[in-house]
This record gives sequence, structure tokens and C-alpha cells, in this order.
Amino acid sequence: MSGTDVSQMQLPRFAGIPTFMRVPFVQDWRTLDIALAGVPYDGGVTARPGARFGPREIRNMSTMTRPIHHVTRFNPFDVCRIGDVGDVPFSNLYDVELAHADIRQFFAPLFAAGKLPLIAGGDHSITYPVLQAMRPTKPVGLVHIDAHTDTWDTFKGSKFTHGAPFRRAIEAGLIDPHRSIQIGIRGAQGSDEGWRYSQAQGMRVVFIEAFETMGPAAVAAFAREVVGDGPVYLSLDVDALDPVYAPGTGTPEIGGLTTRELLALLRGLDGIAWAGGDVVEVSPPYDVGGNTALAGATLMYEMLCLFASHLSRTRHA
Repeated sequence: MSGTDVSQMQLPRFAGIPTFMRVPFVQDWRTLDIALAGVPYDGGVTARPGARFGPREIRNMSTMTRPIHHVTRFNPFDVCRIGDVGDVPFSNLYDVELAHADIRQFFAPLFAAGKLPLIAGGDHSITYPVLQAMRPTKPVGLVHIDAHTDTWDTFKGSKFTHGAPFRRAIEAGLIDPHRSIQIGIRGAQGSDEGWRYSQAQGMRVVFIEAFETMGPAAVAAFAREVVGDGPVYLSLDVDALDPVYAPGTGTPEIGGLTTRELLALLRGLDGIAWAGGDVVEVSPPYDVGGNTALAGATLMYEMLCLFASHLSRTRHA
């Protein structure tokens, strides 16, 4: 396996110190192609906290991961150097903006060195400082899979909650709304400002009813058309899944995607020029039997396959 400690994966899955997918813990991230990282922070939640424990439980459940994809027979560990670079070390937890600065500081050198991070949150507020750390020369595309658009403005005096990261990112010129798609949106709201903002800015918003009519393959094809050929960030909130599959999350909404639909959607996104991504809002205190953390770990593996496939194609282009 290229850059991966084979002996770590050959241990019994209940043994050893848990890392994401049992890859080596790597302090020198310069040796990596893809850096798996945790952001244990939920200071941006508006209701149910607990996503700060998400990275730890995703690591635990990701020990169930095996390397070879059963559909494609692709092994991401054969083609890329992959390691767990640990968690963001927070010096400030009780001020959202200062905590976000810690996140930026952690990821900025990875992006500057051309590394591709795959991140476990944490609440969805973390995506904004991650995009800031990317410092793109021009706005990137976005595939955002979620129950909510996360383009609301302020909540109780803060502009940096988990309901606002993509509004902030558009305002800062970090993502291109015309190369952005939001998939799985549903659930009643106290205000329609988020839906209106996304659509007014030019983002494609695929509500769950449209997803059900179109199906995963057609939605994935539409997403590839929307984002085009430039770099794209992938952000996946586990509340995109129906809470029967992912009860352990901060803002559950019934009537969501099945795990099978979400897997099919992700597999249909192969071929996009990925620049990074995250899986957020796994909240273990609300989980049942670790199901949500298992879903989060499996979705991270599917994203890892997409990212490694992109890097492999790039090398051979």
C-alpha cells in the first residue's frame, strides 16, 4: 500500500489505537497526498450540541472500514499516501470567531502545500474557516449534501453558526454560487431566508421531493454539470440522511435520504476535480448503537475513494 502502514490494517479491528480507517497517525503531513483530520468543535450549534465528539466516534467506527470498494474494486490506499493528521488543537473554544481562527491556522499550511484534506466534524460552522484556509485564487465550486441550505444570516447575535457557513463563504468570495449545488434540502423553517438567499445567489437547490423524482444518478449527473471542470469542495452533513439511518445529529429532519441513495449519489460524483471535503454533524450523544458514526465513517470512505480517484487521474493526465 502506497504510504500506508500495512501492519496497522492487519491488526484485529478491535485492537490498536483508533485512527481514521486505521491509517497511520502522521505528524509530518508533507509526506501525504490526502490528510484525514478531525475538528472536534460544536460551538456553532443552534439547538442540540454533541458534534464535538464526532471525530472520535467516527474514528472508532471507521475501524470497520476495509480498503477495497465492492463496486469499483478500487483501493484508494494503493494509489495515494493517506494518513490521519489528528485533530485541530483549539486554544480558544468559547469564542466562535477565535475557534474558527484555530481551524484556519491548522488547515492553511495543508492547502498551501497542495494537500487534499478530508475532514470529520464537528458542526457545520467549521466549513467556513476551512474554506478560508484554502485561500482559493478564485471561488471554488461546491457540492453540498444536507437537509438545510446553511445560508441563513445571523442567529442570536452570531454570524458564524452552523446555519450560516455557505452564506459567509459566498460573501467572502470563497465559493462560486453558480458552480454550487445543494442536495436533499427539506424541513419546515421559521424563515425562508436561507432558501431564498441560495436561489437568489444562483445556487441550484435540489429539495428532497425533486431528488425523489430524479433519482441519485440523475442528480449526480446534474451536479457534475453544475460544478463543471474547476476545483470543487464537497460538504456532507449527516442530517441529509433520514434520522432512521442517522439519529445522532444536531438537527434531524424526517423524510431524508436513505443510506443506499446517498451512497449511489456519491458514487455518481466521480470525475469531479475535488479540492477537499468534510463530513459533519455526527453527534454521538444522540446516536443509537453507533449507527450515525458508522454512517459517517462509511461516507468518509466513499469520499476518500472519490478524492483518490481524482488524484490518480490527475497524475496520469
